[in-house]
Amino acid sequence: MNVKRNRLAVLCVSVCFVSTLLLSGHCCSCFGEDSTTKDWYQWRGPNRDGISTEKGLANTWADAGPSLVYQVEGMGKGMSSLSISNGRLFTIGNLGDQVYLICRDIKNGELVWKTPFDSSKKAPNGTPTVDPQAKRVYAVSFDGMLVCCNSDTGETVWKKSFTKDFGGLMESGWGFSESPLIDSDKLICTPGGKKAMVVALNKSNGETIWTGPAPEGNLRGNDGAGYSSVVISNAGKIKQYIQLIGHGVVSYSAETGELLWNYDRIANRTANIPTPIVKNDYVFCSTGYDDGGSALLQVKKSGKRIEVKEVYYKTNKELQNHHGGMVMIGDFVYMGHGHNNGFPACIRWETGENVWGKERGAGSGSAAIVAADDKLYFRYQDSTMALIDTNPKKYKLLSSFKLPTHDGESWPHPVIYQGKLYIRDQDHLQCFDIQRK
Repeated sequence: MNVKRNRLAVLCVSVCFVSTLLLSGHCCSCFGEDSTTKDWYQWRGPNRDGISTEKGLANTWADAGPSLVYQVEGMGKGMSSLSISNGRLFTIGNLGDQVYLICRDIKNGELVWKTPFDSSKKAPNGTPTVDPQAKRVYAVSFDGMLVCCNSDTGETVWKKSFTKDFGGLMESGWGFSESPLIDSDKLICTPGGKKAMVVALNKSNGETIWTGPAPEGNLRGNDGAGYSSVVISNAGKIKQYIQLIGHGVVSYSAETGELLWNYDRIANRTANIPTPIVKNDYVFCSTGYDDGGSALLQVKKSGKRIEVKEVYYKTNKELQNHHGGMVMIGDFVYMGHGHNNGFPACIRWETGENVWGKERGAGSGSAAIVAADDKLYFRYQDSTMALIDTNPKKYKLLSSFKLPTHDGESWPHPVIYQGKLYIRDQDHLQCFDIQRK
């Protein structure tokens, strides 16, 4: 385990156990902490936490699943999820020999526009980020081409290359997978470069505001960016951008880009993927494979110092999220546990205690999850869609069904918006009505 020291932050890591955490108040919204937009305009929703505020959703489904409102093709190849803003759906996909940013009408899935932005045959992974106020949408290709387009017309506004402009690097060979973060006038991205691990760009023209360096030293994991996306934290009353990279969790000053602290104990040597959960002074993080694990960190300001304490660490055998994400509801974190597995698991956040789960669920393989209306929506790798109760007292499967298509691994995260469940399956887009009748 390594924690680095720099001129702003003296970091100390120790093991301590706490019995009470202050868990009220979320601290990650792209348009400020008081954002009122309800659109799913970015990766994992308005707060980047995988939680939808939708209510009145069905508690069970028919054996064949909820009603299919529509299904369309033409999304291209890729593992990107969906963003929604102003009645439009946004994603990215490879159509032949070009990567396209794609916009469709949410009502029927019909194409509004599509804009090529990278001449690559590689299928993209990241999810677009929409700025409805500025009418802009941002996306990153497999090869690290960052594009800004007009969200109404698809016209390209500006482009940057993570590799050419910032010396960008991925920790392994599955391509850049980030969903950019909008914070006021800044666009926050992770090129993965030695001198520009995380960068802040002017969202209007792409000009560099600051670059944040990679952590140094004999660290676990690999050099370069991971497969996660940045979240905002105000831990220790200091606004910071927190990210999971090849060497574990890092934090940068939102104002200057200075590396504030880093934590590498959970870093694995293959692919570091899940987006961390942040609340108040705490960061919950997890990675998969045979050398990852899970940890809860407490970040405090002590005078001019920042102290980062490891509240607990659990080995990869005890608890790991390979990919598919984690959600926190109340005092509990829900996730799919295990390498290439989505064993439903519920843990008590402040202690790491396993409350229920870690047994085979309704489907097989890893599970991409989202939460809404006191229910968990598990999309398994084998195309099984499961509805699970969030009751922390026991695991309860409410319903499950097979999705209409299974075009490769079912990894793109599901999206819930205005009573509908949206599924991206490579070239296919499916919309289901999941409202309570």
